[in-house]
Amino acid sequence: MQTYGVNVAVFQNEKVLLTLRSDLPVWCLPGGAIEDGETLVEAAIRECQEETGAEVEILGIVGVYSRPNWRDGGNYEVVFKGKQVGGELFPYDGEAIDISYFNLTELPKSLIWWHHERIYDAAYGHEVVARKQDVRWPLEGVSNEETKQLLLNGKLSTQQLVEYFSTKPADSDSYLELGEIKHTHDQEQG
Repeated sequence: MQTYGVNVAVFQNEKVLLTLRSDLPVWCLPGGAIEDGETLVEAAIRECQEETGAEVEILGIVGVYSRPNWRDGGNYEVVFKGKQVGGELFPYDGEAIDISYFNLTELPKSLIWWHHERIYDAAYGHEVVARKQDVRWPLEGVSNEETKQLLLNGKLSTQQLVEYFSTKPADSDSYLELGEIKHTHDQEQG
């Protein structure tokens, strides 16, 4: 079944806000699923506050991101750009174990690779983008509960999952379907 969600790239002093997930030690943008009766912007504001404690103002849409091969039917997310206007940063139980602002040139190594692309789209895009991110769930047909059991039984290591989520495969089919980026991470490193 397809899932739909939001992420927020919150910028402050040329740094981006990231959360260290509580279920798997990888860094990511705050965000999550859209609840019944909620608009996309309401979901983005709520998710950001639930995960980080930050009250945010949404400044615009970065883009729409399609992962059509993710799990059972794909995942589709709208990424917003925002700024913190209040609240205190605090990792809420069950959501995140750490929260921090990171300089764009010093992002953590265990950052989910497709969120890395989203951050750069937010920082350097000059128009709304649509990006296909061909990411496959590493354990096709295995539920979240079964994944937890594999981890508990030692048949799967947390490090294996962290490496999978933070390393973009060479054969990944990730590309812009619409829009243009002024500056990319590849240009910066080149």
